[in-house]
Amino acid sequence: MNEDLKVNVSGLPGDRLDAGSAENLSAAASSRIPAVEREPEPAVNPWDIVLCASGTLISCENAVVVLIILHNPSLRAPMFLLIGSLALADLLAGIGLIVNFVFAYLLRSEAAKLVTVGLIVASFSASVCSLLAITVDRYLSLYYALTYNSERTVTFTYVMLVLLWGTSICLGLLPVLGWNCLRDESTCSVVRPLTKNNAAVLSVSFLFTFALMLQLYVQICKIVMRHAHQIALQHHFLATSHYVTTRKGVSTLALILGTFAACWMPFTLYSLIADSTYPSIYTYATLLPATYNSIINPVIYAFRNQEIQKALCLICCGCIPSGVSQRARSPSDV
Repeated sequence: MNEDLKVNVSGLPGDRLDAGSAENLSAAASSRIPAVEREPEPAVNPWDIVLCASGTLISCENAVVVLIILHNPSLRAPMFLLIGSLALADLLAGIGLIVNFVFAYLLRSEAAKLVTVGLIVASFSASVCSLLAITVDRYLSLYYALTYNSERTVTFTYVMLVLLWGTSICLGLLPVLGWNCLRDESTCSVVRPLTKNNAAVLSVSFLFTFALMLQLYVQICKIVMRHAHQIALQHHFLATSHYVTTRKGVSTLALILGTFAACWMPFTLYSLIADSTYPSIYTYATLLPATYNSIINPVIYAFRNQEIQKALCLICCGCIPSGVSQRARSPSDV
C-alpha cells in the first residue's frame, strides 16, 4: 500500500501539482495511513531519581562513619584508617551521584558531565581498592600476628592508601583528559561519555580485584581454622570450638564476598559485553545494585565494629550501653 502511494506521488510532476490536488492527496494519504500517537516522555527519568536517592542515602550513611573516625583520636589504627578510606570513597560516590543528577537536568554541560563522571569513577574505584586494602590488612594481621602492631604496619598502611587513591584519581581523570566518546559516539560504552575501552579496563580491574580478595579470604579462613584447631586441642574441646569458629569464618567469607559479587558483578559483566546501542534500562538495572554496595559497606565494615559502636554511642547519648562489648576487635573480626 505504501509503495503504491509512493509511486503515485512520484508520478505527478512538480509543476502540475496544484493546491487542490495536494490537499486531496494529503487527505487520501492520511486516510490510508493510521495515525500513531506517541506517548509523552517524562521530564525526569525515574531511574535517575532512584540513583539520586541512593546517592543521598550513601552520603548520609558514610558521612557518619567519617565523622566518627575524625572525631575520635583513638581510632587511628591501620584498621580504622582503611575503614575511613572506604567510607570517604563511598561518601564521594554518593555526592557524585547527586551532582550527576543536578548537572543532567539543571546545568547541562559536557564539561560538567565529564567532571562528574570522573568523580564517580574515581570514588567507586577507591571504594573497591579500599575493600582490597582491608582484605590485605586482615590477612597480614593474622599471618604476621606477632609483628602486626609495629610501626612497619602503619607505614605500609599509608603506602597502600597513597597507592589506591593515586590509582583511583588517575582512572577518574581519564575522561577529563580526553579518553571519552564525545567526538565519536560509536565508541561510547554503556555509560556515556566513557569509551568501551575505558569501561573494559575498569571491568577487568574489578574482576582481578575480586579474584585477589577471594584468594586472600580463603587464606584467612585457613589460618583462622588452623589457630582454632590448635587452641581447641590445648583445651580439649575440639568438637565445639573448632566447629563454631569454622562456621563463623565461612559465614563471614560468604557475607563479604557474596555481597561484593552480587552488587558489582552484574554491571561488570554487562559493561564488557554491551555498548551504547543497548537499551539504557539494562544499564540502570545493573548499575543500581552496584551503588547498593556503598550502602552496605558501612554496615559490614564499620557499624559492626565494637570500637565504632562505642564511639557512636558516646556521640549520640554520651554513654556506652551494656550490650556493647568492651573487647576491642582485631582486624580479622567482621
